[in-house]
Amino acid sequence: MSGIVVVGGGFAGVWSAAGAVRLARAAGRELPVTLISPGDDLVIRPRLYQAEPERMRVSLDRILGPVGVRRIAAAATGIDTAGRSVTTIDGADRIAEIGYDRLILATGSELVRPELPGAELLFDVDTMPTATDLDAHLNRLAELPPGDGRFTAVVIGAGFTGLEIATELADRLGALAAAHAPGDKARVVLVERADTIGPELGPGPRAEIADALAALGVEYRLGVSVASVEPDRVELSDGTHVTTRTAIWTAGVRANGLTAGIPGTRDRLGRLAVDQNLAVTGVRQVYAAGDTAAAAAEPGHQVMQCCQHALQLGKFAGHNAAADLLGLPAVPFTASPYVTCLDLGSHGAVFTNGWDRRVVATGAVAKDRKRKVNELWIYPPTDDPDELLRQADYRFSVRQISEPRPV
Repeated sequence: MSGIVVVGGGFAGVWSAAGAVRLARAAGRELPVTLISPGDDLVIRPRLYQAEPERMRVSLDRILGPVGVRRIAAAATGIDTAGRSVTTIDGADRIAEIGYDRLILATGSELVRPELPGAELLFDVDTMPTATDLDAHLNRLAELPPGDGRFTAVVIGAGFTGLEIATELADRLGALAAAHAPGDKARVVLVERADTIGPELGPGPRAEIADALAALGVEYRLGVSVASVEPDRVELSDGTHVTTRTAIWTAGVRANGLTAGIPGTRDRLGRLAVDQNLAVTGVRQVYAAGDTAAAAAEPGHQVMQCCQHALQLGKFAGHNAAADLLGLPAVPFTASPYVTCLDLGSHGAVFTNGWDRRVVATGAVAKDRKRKVNELWIYPPTDDPDELLRQADYRFSVRQISEPRPV
């Protein structure tokens, strides 16, 4: 039996694989589970805006190896749902066909980069390589010739990621300028085409965000977009420019392009329509989890492309794919109450509840919560099969994590 094949080594993929193993073990059954991922690590993507992003990873083999998940180090390049196989290519350019009985597509999302003059000069924090490139660039700023814009960063997009990287850079660039060029001014400029900061976050946390930006000295230009990028400046659509050596793109993500290989319905973000069990609508033996799934979180709201929902979707998808294969009952997906925790640099953070993002904590209290989320709760256990399978239960809550784990 080919068993379950999970494509994707992010949060949804890891927990899909673990969730499938958990159900099979609980049922006293053997079920082969294979995970396909080109990288050796689970990248802690929500932390890539921080310094030293190369540290934000955990070995997939240390997470899933102890529970017997087979890992194939290769990139998936195509999916044949009629023949039930995945085409892969590894680092040595070897092509293989991997058969499956049930498939879980958990390949996540990817940044939509713009088409504009100088777009190749834009940095981003979407992946480990690109975040590492930005980190290395920032570490080299002090070596550049003095001049306007050396310690200035333009962050394009004032959404969740843009706000986190902008507030992080306010402190980081300030420290670099103070240490290496006290006469140089550090600046961070947010550029947002909408007429509000954090447009998708709604009015709930907006006052706290504005206070943080003011306290940190982060400037913002609203109602404008980027017209072009040059090595020493960013031209804006209103005819003005910002002198800078650092331009960072954070605007817009879509589901990974492999969703196009599944003959299902997709939403405007490229996510696949799924039923209540996370099976892709109209496609037999295929499930979607994480940022590839357009699943209902509750009436009137779909899941967000975020870590919180990726973890939950993975556990349900793994459980239900295994249940389908083993002839056991499926469990309809149920999302836990939606929350957000936005890092605001040295100003703290803002923690909200619900889809209208009611503020429930700010400052140091919210910052402590953000640290627990980023540095503890989203990390799967390593070298501990019993704890991994305990947490792989779809009913598991992060509040049940009692012992700190090294990160």
